[in-house]
Amino acid sequence: MSFDSQFDALLEEAVLRLDADRRTGVRFLSTDLNSLRKEVTTCERCELCDTRNKTVFGEGSPNAHLLLIGEAPGFQEDKQGQPFVGPAGELLTKMIQAIELTREGVFIANVLKCRPPGNQDPLPHQIESCRPFLQEQIRLIRPRVICTLGAFAARTVIGTDQSLSRLRGRIHLVEKTPLIATFHPAYLLRRPEDKFKAWEDLKTVKRELEKQPGVAGFGRPSP
Repeated sequence: MSFDSQFDALLEEAVLRLDADRRTGVRFLSTDLNSLRKEVTTCERCELCDTRNKTVFGEGSPNAHLLLIGEAPGFQEDKQGQPFVGPAGELLTKMIQAIELTREGVFIANVLKCRPPGNQDPLPHQIESCRPFLQEQIRLIRPRVICTLGAFAARTVIGTDQSLSRLRGRIHLVEKTPLIATFHPAYLLRRPEDKFKAWEDLKTVKRELEKQPGVAGFGRPSP
């Protein structure tokens, strides 16, 4: 890459960062996911810091082409500091593998980084406190496709109050990135009859990935 190209890329990155700062009112010191993870670990932006055991930043490839976003950590996630563990996590892994991806090759995150007590629905001010972290994850990862898991994540990321049934089956754009909404794995464990609908959503995710230029191996960095 020439000096001019490197300079243009750095300038574009700076403009994106300033724009994100203006939208969220938050100034991040992070330049990569590891430094952002440290900021999340010490976050005290809302009262959930008083009841959490561990923050759940997310996990996966920093170069992932697919970003999966759930609602919030549950009991086991809060204990282990990892997203989607237990039966719901096992099902999510199978869903990822069904479209020829690996859990290590995608990135999995949640809207909230701390568990709400009793797994209660996240409150609006908690969402707003955590939103900048998710926006920064999206900016740093730069996924080619986003898949939200459950109604809460879909409504939060898309910015709507529509039901999941209305959001499914459509391609949404978030900062020009295609987004597909599907069911949360925990819901599918309770309602296995809807797994065929989730499979249709996953096939849409795969098709969108295949459309993206430079995507090799569905979610792994191009050689």
